[in-house]
Amino acid sequence: MGLRLTVSAPAYLLVALLASACTTTTTTTVSNEGVSKVTHDRTTRVQEADVRTRARARTDLAAGYYRNGQLAVALEEARRAAAIDATFADVYGLLGLIYMDMKVQPDAEANFQRALKLDPDNSELNNNYGFFLCNTGRVRESMEYFNRAIRDPLYATPARANQNAGSCLMRIKDYEGAERYLRRSFELDAGLAVPKFLLSRMYLATGQVDKATFYYNVLAKSVESSAESLWLGLRVARANADLRTESQLANELRQRFPQSPEAAALARNEFDE
Repeated sequence: MGLRLTVSAPAYLLVALLASACTTTTTTTVSNEGVSKVTHDRTTRVQEADVRTRARARTDLAAGYYRNGQLAVALEEARRAAAIDATFADVYGLLGLIYMDMKVQPDAEANFQRALKLDPDNSELNNNYGFFLCNTGRVRESMEYFNRAIRDPLYATPARANQNAGSCLMRIKDYEGAERYLRRSFELDAGLAVPKFLLSRMYLATGQVDKATFYYNVLAKSVESSAESLWLGLRVARANADLRTESQLANELRQRFPQSPEAAALARNEFDE
């Protein structure tokens, strides 16, 4: 249920055209100074494109290491990318994620803010910074950035921004707000597991057992069981007075995940969150 990393890589195409024309009645002359300026501008654009291409390649490499959990290597590669192109927003967004996972909050925040200063309309950056703010306890502040991502009609994964916003609001038990975002996430992408899990858990916490049962059943059919899902399922079964299902899920939890916090809670008969 972690955060998905998306490092955007738009293609850049630079084309420089030099053209001159003459007819039998008009003569056009180009000064040496004019030709020199055009050539200089073209060279500058080509060099800038080459710098961005190299920085993007290095950032993509760093992102791969990040996704594999190789944070130290990812950090080194991302730093090299930033040294190549100090104006590339994506690399600072990636550095923000790396430092966030390394629990170095000041550096994470500084890099997220630098990324957004360079590219304030980047929806992935806004979503990731919102995630960071939520994880550092600034729930209300985070909503501004989730909403920026959600409002972007070109954003490729709005379901995840809605998911993150809903999950964040559940931390402060703002169930009304969480429900709105999580239901929207489910509508946009029914394949995501987290919204179904959180909706079931939220409805269970608010005594809406029928809705909790519905979303748990949808979840159970779409993902492999985990300690968290089994624990949720047996609690839903318990709320429905379905002793057979409760016992079945409890036994599976003990057998498959005996060292999990959920198995420990079961042993203590602590069913309320």
